[in-house]
Amino acid sequence: MSDTPARLLRLLSLLQTPREWPGSELAERLGVTDRTVRRDIDRLRELGYPVEATMGATGGYRLVAGAAMPPLLVDDEEAVAIAVGLRAAAGSSIAGIEEASVRALTKLEQVLPTKLRRRVRVLGAATTAPGASSTPIDPELLTALAAAVTNRERVRFAYLSADGTESRRNIEPVGLVPYKQRWYLVGYDLDRDDWRSFRADRIDRVHATGARFAPRDLPAADPAAFVVGARTDWGTPSLRYLVDINGPAEKVVGRLGEAPGDVVPRSDDTCVLDMRRDDDPGWVAHRLLELGFDLQVHAPAELADEIRKIADRARRAVK
Repeated sequence: MSDTPARLLRLLSLLQTPREWPGSELAERLGVTDRTVRRDIDRLRELGYPVEATMGATGGYRLVAGAAMPPLLVDDEEAVAIAVGLRAAAGSSIAGIEEASVRALTKLEQVLPTKLRRRVRVLGAATTAPGASSTPIDPELLTALAAAVTNRERVRFAYLSADGTESRRNIEPVGLVPYKQRWYLVGYDLDRDDWRSFRADRIDRVHATGARFAPRDLPAADPAAFVVGARTDWGTPSLRYLVDINGPAEKVVGRLGEAPGDVVPRSDDTCVLDMRRDDDPGWVAHRLLELGFDLQVHAPAELADEIRKIADRARRAVK
């Protein structure tokens, strides 16, 4: 193997198998001399790969853990397994792992051959991750948005507002933020000449335009801070949900209310739901009724109206 870059990649692929490789075996696999193997090992070390050598008749070379993460080489089956795992992690409820998973998945899918990308989609469609978000998002949509953020590329997409109205948006995306079991895209809306945050589960038909943009000054410390402010101060309107629940707080937390203070215990068997959210009141009504506890709704009026509608439908169904 006279092509040095190809030979180095092949050598690296062999060394990433967790075993010790005698120099003579590596030389035979690569079709070179032992001296060439030693030179190639030195080249890998210069590139940051921590290759350890042991002396003696049973000695050889192996890749060990280093101070930094070097590039990895994976075969087709490993690439598919990693991509499927990252797709599942992207919808995970484990704090802090969703955003990193989307970034890694974006990088991986950009270099996956078409045939492997199809396999990943088939496997992803056939599997469901436990503990997924209450509003599952297509990982392909997330990776498309993440790629646009990374590349500073304008995107167009359809957006469905809380009242069901669809609009077309032309956005300069700057961040993708997981917040309270949802994903939000932060970007500058060119048609409205203002910053906006968008719920990713309401985004559809994403189209990367190919047009690059220069960064603008975001009116917040970072996209995450912008999303938190938008949920409570401005942007998509939020409603205050105030409901007495005749059930223990531990049976409510996680099903409704994720932030500290959203669910306040009053006794061992009662609690108060007090939260601000931009959720559809109809969705909250169904979630409250699914708890199976007696309720008293204090606010908002839209929630009380939705519960009355559900009760009316239930009465008509059993006449």
